[in-house]
Amino acid sequence: MSADQTLAFDPDCHIFTGCGFPAPGLHTFMYEPMFSVGGFDFTKPMLLAILGSLVVVGFFWAAFNKPKLIPGKMQMVGEAGYDFVRRGIVYEIIGKKDGEKYVPLMVSLFFFVWMLNLWSIIPLAQFPVTSLIAFPAGLALIVYVLWVSLTFKKHGFVGGWKNIVGYDKSLGPILPLVVVLEFFSNLLIRPFTHAVRLFANMFAGHLLIVMFSLATWYLMNGLGFVYAGASFVMVLVMTAFELFIQAVQAYVFVLLACSYVQGALSEHH
Repeated sequence: MSADQTLAFDPDCHIFTGCGFPAPGLHTFMYEPMFSVGGFDFTKPMLLAILGSLVVVGFFWAAFNKPKLIPGKMQMVGEAGYDFVRRGIVYEIIGKKDGEKYVPLMVSLFFFVWMLNLWSIIPLAQFPVTSLIAFPAGLALIVYVLWVSLTFKKHGFVGGWKNIVGYDKSLGPILPLVVVLEFFSNLLIRPFTHAVRLFANMFAGHLLIVMFSLATWYLMNGLGFVYAGASFVMVLVMTAFELFIQAVQAYVFVLLACSYVQGALSEHH
């Protein structure tokens, strides 16, 4: 946990010293600008997002800059990651024929989201960038614009709207209800849930790690040492669990992105 994550944290505050537990809150996710360039303020999460981009680009550049027939370790890892997204997500959801052109985008989204999540357990960084709603919302917006544009490009103006609202004459009397529900579900709720699913999981996970970290320090006094040990074990458990959740959330985000693209490309019935 970085020092600037808890504005109210006092290093001398322990149990039995008369001060209350410095519970984490929204201030845990708020950062003051570190510096400004041309009147534009840069915060720690913004710098981590930029650095995360450079890490992903740098890794794949190093892996595939000079590809060999017999790959080295870096190239093998890069190929495994690329192939996992291509075959395990894109081909499975969109299909090999239609999905190939979207593989670069989905690979980029997967590893970028994963890297932003991973900052949570990396020393000195210790903050998941995707726990700030602006970042998942921006990525979800990219997928949303792609889905809408593909829908109208594939089906035309009238057919595109039919695809979006699930228009089907065979539904009979309930067709108007279905159209209204599908309209709000696809055009308004879909991008919201796509972003919030990633944001909420990373927000909650980081909050729990910070809470147990603070509790460990707070209980390190007198008999509190007994409970501090249990709290520290929970920090380790939550960190290990976060490692799993970070990868899963990147997977789910790209899985949903592929399902939206597949829906846009599929024939309307």
